[in-house]
Amino acid sequence: MPLTESVTFKAVLQKGNRVQIPRHIRWLYKLETEQILRVIVKREGAVLLSEEFYTHMCKDGRIVIPKLILALLPDRYGSPLGRILEIHLLPAQGP
Repeated sequence: MPLTESVTFKAVLQKGNRVQIPRHIRWLYKLETEQILRVIVKREGAVLLSEEFYTHMCKDGRIVIPKLILALLPDRYGSPLGRILEIHLLPAQGP
């Protein structure tokens, strides 16, 4: 059963530009590593600035955010590591 609706959660940016998808979301929606996800990323607290990309979940339940996407998000601090991000997971639109 693939993801059929939008899911929002907050997560901390980890080493390697990775974000952990919470276990209860993975179990509730039965997310699989083969499923393509549409991801919208916003810096926590930002209202208008967001970036969108497509990805899939790794075996360990994490998704990798491309460096370009992180560079496009505004940041007042030096290191993006440990930054809190708001993640929106949406089902990928089929043809």
